Amino acid sequence: MIQLAEFVLLQTWDAFDFFTVSLTTTELAESFDTTVANVTWGITLVLMFRSVGSILFGVAADRYGRKWPFIINNVLFIILELGTGFCQTYQQFLACRALFGIAMGGLYGNAAATALEDLPEEARGLMSGILQQGYAFGYLLATAFARGLVDTTSHGWRPLFWFGSGPPVLIIIYRLLLPETHVHQQRESVRRTARAESTSVSKTFLLEGKVALKRHWLLLTYLVLLMAGFNFMSHGSQDLYPTMLKNQFLFGANAVTVTQVVANLGAMTGGTVVGYLSQSFGRRLSIICICVVGGALLYPYTFVTTERVIAAAFFEQFCVQGAWGVIPIHLMELSPGAFRTFVVGTSYQLGNLVSSASSTIEATTGERFPLSPLVVNGKSTPRYDYGKVICIFMGCVYVYVILLTFLGPEHLRRKFGVEHDADVREIANEETIGQVIHRRERMGMGLSDEDLADAAEVRRLEQAEKEQQPNRSPV
Repeated sequence: MIQLAEFVLLQTWDAFDFFTVSLTTTELAESFDTTVANVTWGITLVLMFRSVGSILFGVAADRYGRKWPFIINNVLFIILELGTGFCQTYQQFLACRALFGIAMGGLYGNAAATALEDLPEEARGLMSGILQQGYAFGYLLATAFARGLVDTTSHGWRPLFWFGSGPPVLIIIYRLLLPETHVHQQRESVRRTARAESTSVSKTFLLEGKVALKRHWLLLTYLVLLMAGFNFMSHGSQDLYPTMLKNQFLFGANAVTVTQVVANLGAMTGGTVVGYLSQSFGRRLSIICICVVGGALLYPYTFVTTERVIAAAFFEQFCVQGAWGVIPIHLMELSPGAFRTFVVGTSYQLGNLVSSASSTIEATTGERFPLSPLVVNGKSTPRYDYGKVICIFMGCVYVYVILLTFLGPEHLRRKFGVEHDADVREIANEETIGQVIHRRERMGMGLSDEDLADAAEVRRLEQAEKEQQPNRSPV
């Protein structure tokens, strides 16, 4: 539970630091003497390089443990967020955000694995929903702190980034006090024992990778396609929505802010509730049902032009993020055990990369549905029917997600322990696995990896003793 709290905080601050750019695009453009469109490349680069981070840090976490890759990841996080606040040129800004994308990409898979691996089965769904909705909470915090820190001092937008680099220091200290997950310690013990019988730990790890690719390549492809659909669902319903409220519905700044805040409250509620229900009704059924409800709510979400749309926004995001609340544990239960961090993180980030053009698709399509322009003080502003576009786009996405979820697999209540992993039997025999588990249980699960370094020698002596027993003379 302590580890879960830490990683909810991490997910929250991950989102906070990501949204610092999107909330200050105008100020950044003015500071770097460029356009807002150019500044948004800072957001695009983060999305593009997140997949690199998920691969690098995911493999490192599966090989060397969750703890130290996570700490290194957060150190980079601090340096790059702080460095962004000191950028003096547009080129420096882009370089910092590209590297920040690598650091950000490595966090999701590690956070999910560390927070959920050791949880009791009955708590998985609820905690998955809480973990995922740290992202929505991070957006709310970023909005609040942007109001309080941007342009309130002579440093303009910079204090928001400086402040954003602070909390990860506390997360690092917190993580230093926590051990590795029991599931990873158990798997590493098996690797060390198998090493004593054959080759190095790294070679054993590579053998596991070959087994995972051979047996699960189709599943990995499916997970990327599923995550593309889910990311299209979140970006398609959220990214252009404030623009629709301002440009099409003519909402003021305060009305837009209130609507966005209420929508995110709906997101946090939905993720928690649906995540919890998925533990009883299953991951796929929960996703399918909440997507059907979300599809039914698209009309009021995009066609109610008064401030009553706030209610529709709450319940639509309840559905969108309700489906998302199931995702962390669903990915964990589907992923091969040896590469759980890598698969969860990389499938999520590749899906994010595929969906990064969703707002561009909606904005470009929206220009095909012009409305009467808004004329204020003789200045004409073009308006477009973004509501119709969002409704059609999201309808297609919901159908895609429902079909893919229906056709896909599910491993509800899957055991994460190494003794339940069929893949590991390709690189270690039943006896090796059984002895490792027996020793860890005998020592209260406190056996370190070093204690198992001579496990093969112990087994050899035990076997030699058994072979000598028939030759002993009876007394």
